[in-house]
Amino acid sequence: MLARDIGIDLGTANVLIYLKGKGIVLNEPSIVVIDTETKRVIAVGEEAKEMLGKTPGKIKAIKPMKDGVIADFELTEIMLNEFIKKAKARRVIARPRILICCPTNITQVEKNALREAAERTGARKVYIEEEPKVAAIGAGMDISKPAANMVLDIGGGTTDIAILSLNGIVESASIKIAGNTLDNDIIRYIKDKYKVLIGENTAEDIKINFTNIYKPNKKEKKEVKGRDLITGLPKAIVITQDETKVALEESIKKMVKSIKNVLEQTSPELSADIVEKGVILTGGGSLLTGLVEYLEEELTIPVLIAETPLTCVAEGTGILLDNVKLLEQDQ
Repeated sequence: MLARDIGIDLGTANVLIYLKGKGIVLNEPSIVVIDTETKRVIAVGEEAKEMLGKTPGKIKAIKPMKDGVIADFELTEIMLNEFIKKAKARRVIARPRILICCPTNITQVEKNALREAAERTGARKVYIEEEPKVAAIGAGMDISKPAANMVLDIGGGTTDIAILSLNGIVESASIKIAGNTLDNDIIRYIKDKYKVLIGENTAEDIKINFTNIYKPNKKEKKEVKGRDLITGLPKAIVITQDETKVALEESIKKMVKSIKNVLEQTSPELSADIVEKGVILTGGGSLLTGLVEYLEEELTIPVLIAETPLTCVAEGTGILLDNVKLLEQDQ
């Protein structure tokens, strides 16, 4: 039986696997739970996320990806193996070709680590492509013409800003301000103001389901539960939507500054295209309530969210795997 080509969006927060002929077959958190004494893997993905902050001493939940690159090589390899197995992407006779996406500013050493991790899962050929380019393709942008396309891919560990033309990246930046940063901003704000420590999952819930970065409703309130840092006892507090904007604003402003820097380096001809077309947002961070309006006000250009922002990169890998000649040119 022939192997199916595999596209992998190996993100800091989530791993998505695209199987040629089937589409996206897996979308799970980039988390591994291991027994630190025996080094035995207990859980990966969704099951592992449910254990975050709830494991006993010798059981540890680890995120093997940090800022879009491999922080723990061995665990990344184990995680990839488990996910490929779960996606039923491996075949007995033929080995698949694998396309993996990475941030724009990773080093050659980090690229080699990604390539090696994929090869050790049983790939016969590994391609590495930059995330914003693949995200743009997955969002339906035609980057083959001599015209500018701008994409802002806000993931878990990195935000990639890129201007593309003629199948290549003309200007780009990759910053370590993304979804995880915003979660930590909320944790820090509540810790500093209320002396209450909340977990990562609680912070993520506040970010996704409560925050409005553009025009928060001062009357909108949410009960938040955590641990009182003074007494050590469980405690519930009430926060306002306005407070969450305050918590995130510094990071959002840094993101805007990086976008402006990329725009300032762009040629006048390409800038004219961007004024007309605007910027397309992809990645989970693009769904932050009020972000589109905030960016439009700051950048004075149209800002649009891709139709499927969470899966753009994975869908882009599928399109590229159908055009392997394009991949060969880039390697």
